[in-house]
Amino acid sequence: MDYTYASSSGSGDVNLNDTEDLVDDPLCNPEKPLRITFEEITSAAYKIRTGIKNTPCEKSHLSDLTGMDLYLKKDFQQHTGSFKERGARYAMLMLNEDERKRGVVAASLGNHAQAVCYHGYLLNIPVTVVMPLIAPIMKIQKCREYKANVIIEGRDMAEAKKVACKLSKERKLTYINGYDHPHIIAGQGTMALEIMEQVSDIDAIVVPTGGGGLLAGISVAVKMLHPNIKIIGVESERCSSYSQAMQNNCPTFTPIEGTLADGLAVPEVGFNAWETSKNLIDKLVVVKEESIALAILRFIENEKCVVEGAGACGLAAILDGQLDELKGKRVVLILSGGNIDTTILGRCLERGLAADGRLVKCKVTVSDRPGGISELCKLFGSIGVSIKDVIHERAWVTSDVFSVEVKVVCETRDYNHSMELRELLCSKYKIVKFENFPPCNRN
Repeated sequence: MDYTYASSSGSGDVNLNDTEDLVDDPLCNPEKPLRITFEEITSAAYKIRTGIKNTPCEKSHLSDLTGMDLYLKKDFQQHTGSFKERGARYAMLMLNEDERKRGVVAASLGNHAQAVCYHGYLLNIPVTVVMPLIAPIMKIQKCREYKANVIIEGRDMAEAKKVACKLSKERKLTYINGYDHPHIIAGQGTMALEIMEQVSDIDAIVVPTGGGGLLAGISVAVKMLHPNIKIIGVESERCSSYSQAMQNNCPTFTPIEGTLADGLAVPEVGFNAWETSKNLIDKLVVVKEESIALAILRFIENEKCVVEGAGACGLAAILDGQLDELKGKRVVLILSGGNIDTTILGRCLERGLAADGRLVKCKVTVSDRPGGISELCKLFGSIGVSIKDVIHERAWVTSDVFSVEVKVVCETRDYNHSMELRELLCSKYKIVKFENFPPCNRN
């Protein structure tokens, strides 16, 4: 399929508020959406084969824990840490000579930007990327290392895209949509061809879902070769744009909240991606943030691999109990990316430990006489609980001037160990409050 790009000349600074003559994405027309074919995906696989890693798809140590024959497609092992390289390389290889000389522009929170910058660097194609203010610092720095022109503008992806489209018009750059460009979707679908070569007798493939490009490419390739394999999309409850599209039977703008799965934070599903995938997927699951955090923790502890929130969504759905129909089945999880900020990783691990019942916060009202707090701490140690932090308050304990409220943050072995601690404290003190645990049962 031969695609052409609409562009016109222009000059001057980019003004986010100047949208009267804004150029829409020329290959993402809501009135005439394009449906990606299996032939385009196989063409992409041939063209990118020398520039993209064939990443492993290995049986997971989490199989026993989940009750499934679980396989992990580790596409976070691509050079830039995400699957986005597949589509980015194919889209850039398909540029004509004139388009290569003028260069490309993209809008992205990070993974698509890194992929375009890296392959532009390898192919000697000038790259400009527009990243919103909320883009992770690590991803911004990586783009600069690939010699790209990095513009930080816009409060979110929607505003960053406006800037990128304006630049496309004014500077005659080719705009490459990170999730809805036909070549991007075809490139992402090449992962499915690898998976089906690497794992036999697959029952289901679980796909992280944001703008829908990966879901569309995977579903086309899989359903053409093995229509009985179930395709399951997973998205965060804080960026559930595909769910909204399903409810309204068309892509619908969805307000995005801050999420651990920042790679999925797209406010509207792509029109081409929707047209391609809407009749091919078997199920869509929405997961909670705490489940994503717990999944990130499980991958680190059991697989010794660090994945970002988007890549952990598939496991989060399983841990949530939303895919119990796959128990005993052979299931492939796509680990789409590993680019998580170290500061965010620390927060994820703590949130995951809390969701797992292993990081506990409680408040206990104890006697303010000498040794009162010491006795409380000894109780924690007596059953092997490790105290991380202790804070005590006197002024806000109004019921008893001779008492003090002690807030304790501690680590336990597991949920049962936390419940053992709760029962011990409840047996010794009248006022005990645990966060995220039921109140003491006092008969």
